[in-house]
Amino acid sequence: MDREKKISQVTLVGALANLLLTAGKIVAGVVAHSAAMLADGIHSLSDLVSDAVVLLFVHLSAKEKDKEHPYGHGKFQTFATLIVAVLLVVVAAELCAGGVEKIVKAFHGEILPMPGRLALWAAAISILVKEALYQWTARVGKKLDAPVMIANAWHHRSDALSSIGSFVGIGAALLLGSKWAVLDSVTGVAISIFIFVIAVKIGLPAIKELLDVSLPEDVEKEIQTIVSSVPDVEDVHELRTRRSGSDYVIDAHIVVRPDMTVLDGHEVCTCIERALRARFGEGTIISLHIEPSIDAE
Repeated sequence: MDREKKISQVTLVGALANLLLTAGKIVAGVVAHSAAMLADGIHSLSDLVSDAVVLLFVHLSAKEKDKEHPYGHGKFQTFATLIVAVLLVVVAAELCAGGVEKIVKAFHGEILPMPGRLALWAAAISILVKEALYQWTARVGKKLDAPVMIANAWHHRSDALSSIGSFVGIGAALLLGSKWAVLDSVTGVAISIFIFVIAVKIGLPAIKELLDVSLPEDVEKEIQTIVSSVPDVEDVHELRTRRSGSDYVIDAHIVVRPDMTVLDGHEVCTCIERALRARFGEGTIISLHIEPSIDAE
């Protein structure tokens, strides 16, 4: 429960910052006549949606096991990670489309609006705040092994990168004249490609988990090593693994000597479960099947 509480706390702080930044950017965009900053503020609204998704699904994933969810609700976090990744793809597509449209207009001789200095300050503050939120959220996400937090952290960074594009375009327009404001759009297109790549890197593992893809080969080898090291275990096979949220699910057939009593076999399984949970966490879901060695031949 402490894990979910920490995730919620970090996300709530990020949501509050996003709310203030969104309002500030939109006001700065209107007052300073900056189309780039106004678009940046609207983009920040997607961060609020991302925060809401994380808070909702983390709450759902914290529920105890029940009849309909005997393996727990961990995959709600995985689903949330996928939603955040999709949101990043949408953000990247919008940034790219908007940037390309402005580049085409500039190519045909259209002069983009001249922004005010307030918009430049708003972009600078946004970059600092959003990068700080990224660093904090990503660090806590890695510490808690929470992919949904890492995905949301990249949503913070996507906003920081968007603000960098706005800062470059607004700054160039103020220093060199409005005809150079097209640099905002060029930078925005480059940033959108980067955000898309990150979204794919975040989304693919979530898709694999939802499809019950096995854990990485090195993790499965480690599981086999741990199980084989338990006394009286002669072999382990039919190993099946997957991930449910932050927890591992492990199924395996354990081969023991044929004259072992039921009580002794139960003790072997208990030792295996303790060893696996000591390595992979108390939430590890384990299902073991005992077989006599004569049947394994």
